[in-house]
Amino acid sequence: MRRTTYHNAAPLAQDLWSIRKALTLSDVDITHPFLTLPRQGVEDHIVVHMSPHDREHLRNVEHVIVNAQDDDTGEAYVMKLKWRGSYYNLIGKWGKIVRVKGLDVGREIKIRWSNGCLHFSVSPPQNVVEPQIRIVAAPQEQQQWPIKKVLTLSDVDTNHPFLHLARRPVEDHILVYLTQQEREQLRNEEPLNVNAIDNDTGDLYAMKLKWRGSYYNLIGNWGKIVRRKGLGVGKEIKMRWANRCLHFSVPQGPTAAALAVLDQWPIKKALTLSDVDTNHPFLTLPGKAVEDHILMHWTTQAREQLRDDRQLNINAQDFDTGDLYAMKLRWRGSYYNLIGKWGQIIRGKQLHVGKEIRVCWDNGCLLFSVPQ
Repeated sequence: MRRTTYHNAAPLAQDLWSIRKALTLSDVDITHPFLTLPRQGVEDHIVVHMSPHDREHLRNVEHVIVNAQDDDTGEAYVMKLKWRGSYYNLIGKWGKIVRVKGLDVGREIKIRWSNGCLHFSVSPPQNVVEPQIRIVAAPQEQQQWPIKKVLTLSDVDTNHPFLHLARRPVEDHILVYLTQQEREQLRNEEPLNVNAIDNDTGDLYAMKLKWRGSYYNLIGNWGKIVRRKGLGVGKEIKMRWANRCLHFSVPQGPTAAALAVLDQWPIKKALTLSDVDTNHPFLTLPGKAVEDHILMHWTTQAREQLRDDRQLNINAQDFDTGDLYAMKLRWRGSYYNLIGKWGQIIRGKQLHVGKEIRVCWDNGCLLFSVPQ
């Protein structure tokens, strides 16, 4: 499935507008104005065209000044592109753009880089984007439970109990029903008290929703819920907001994800610009994939050490050559970095943007392969 995604992504690079996204609630919040952009899209279609000096500045200072132009009106803006690790933010005049263009949730913004300038355009309200959103939400099951996720290792860890929720579903299906004051409280990084009800049992819980930038955590009595319901990796949780209350349900029986046969290489990704930067060598791996296919094989003590120290020494082996490396896996919250000898691996295997790397855990060792 991942490989299909990568192969299909290639033609998009030829599109006039190489980055497209539907605006979310946080994108149009003028009290904390910023546009969130996916890391791979920015690195493949914007950062790659910057000068080495600007790329260095972006990595070291974590932001760079860019000229931006609204192709709908011709207006020019001086803005900042800020690196946030697993994603990028466009800040500066974004609040003004939201107000002037009357942007709201669901509108599509298109972005490209040309002649040293970031160009953007926003589809008009009567554009086909709106009907597409209504069509997607039409099925009854999606309306009843708009948020679904398969529980990961960190979700069911009762020593550090929290439920990790993706930002966009929370903003589209929960925050949209909150008051402006409640949204402000979240944006100020203050946890929001919410009532949660287990639809399977009728039990009511006092919990907290906490904003973590690129995602949200549900905390409070989550550890109690994990123990009571006997939750484990691979179980599916469904959520919705109704009558000022967060409803959740965990269907009994195995889910499709739990029954799926594990691939020999369960983690696959196309290398991005940051993955092959030998000046700051690290390989970024998605949090869910690492927790589901690497950490689940570790001892409780090893997982605890990773959480406490934020990194852990591991052995890694190049499956293609048999070479062994002493490396470190570093926990970064929503993702992980593989560091240590990664720069040596980049040079030795001549890795470049777009190459696919495959990763798995076997007999206490991280194996990786880069097909030729």
